[in-house]
Amino acid sequence: MSLKLVFMGSPDFSVPCLKAIVEAGHEVVCVYSQPPRRAGRGKEERKTPVHAAAEALGIEVRTPKSLKSEEELKAFADLNADLAVVVAYGLILPQAVLDAPRLGCINAHASLLPRWRGAAPIQRAIMAGDDVTGVQIMQMEAGLDTGPVMASVEVEVTPCTTAGSLHDALCMAGASLLVDAISQLESGVGVFVPQSTEGIEYAHKLTNEETRIDWSLSANEVRQHIHGLSPFPGAWFEMETPKGPVRVKVLEVADSSGTGNAGEVLDDSLLIACGENAVRLKRLQRAGKSAMSGEDFLRGNDLPEGVILA
Repeated sequence: MSLKLVFMGSPDFSVPCLKAIVEAGHEVVCVYSQPPRRAGRGKEERKTPVHAAAEALGIEVRTPKSLKSEEELKAFADLNADLAVVVAYGLILPQAVLDAPRLGCINAHASLLPRWRGAAPIQRAIMAGDDVTGVQIMQMEAGLDTGPVMASVEVEVTPCTTAGSLHDALCMAGASLLVDAISQLESGVGVFVPQSTEGIEYAHKLTNEETRIDWSLSANEVRQHIHGLSPFPGAWFEMETPKGPVRVKVLEVADSSGTGNAGEVLDDSLLIACGENAVRLKRLQRAGKSAMSGEDFLRGNDLPEGVILA
């Protein structure tokens, strides 16, 4: 017997979860997603990736700006869902919404709770130098990612891992985990275990102020910072050009050995001194340009040995 589900999600990360649930044979009676927003040069309204995917699957989509009104609460309750599945939706769910489905609301969260509760768990795990992270399925409650957990999967974080590659690994692992968790709830064998009260960390929203590269950090810390912000929003430095300074995002680096002043270009292959050791810039993106390898970047940009990057 399949369950009658409501799915609530917005970004790319949520799409594999929605598709996996449908492929597993569950009836998704409605999808909730963030409202379309103006974006791009033409400022045309764009639907969220989940909105577009749901429409392609023939599922009703609702995009309220808030769920707090009596009208929205009634509309949600009238769906008579067995379960609501939330994956990076982006709106706070009132208690009346949490209580409406027969089995409540579950959330697929991209960390190993209680570490990295909050908005940016993927980026924060890399920036903090975690060796492992994962996805967990938890029962939602009023607190921020505080609910009990019923299923987990771990994903390794290596020196080559970026936020982009980790995002892709976690969303695919999370989709499979979510289907298994729903099956357990459907069979009545799912068990929720309270989170530990130790090791709580909050994955606060990323700010513009923390995207500039601080070359005075160790090479290891510089790599973690850059990879944690790659590809978006991107860690950056300023490069002087005949037309003035331009911003350059660094998307991928490798640890290396080298000694010099913090931010100093040490050779003709983008080896940059850090507070301790050095990093080699492997993939970059100049403002207004496409991302490119370090070799291609040097063909059109001059960063000679001895220059200090700001």
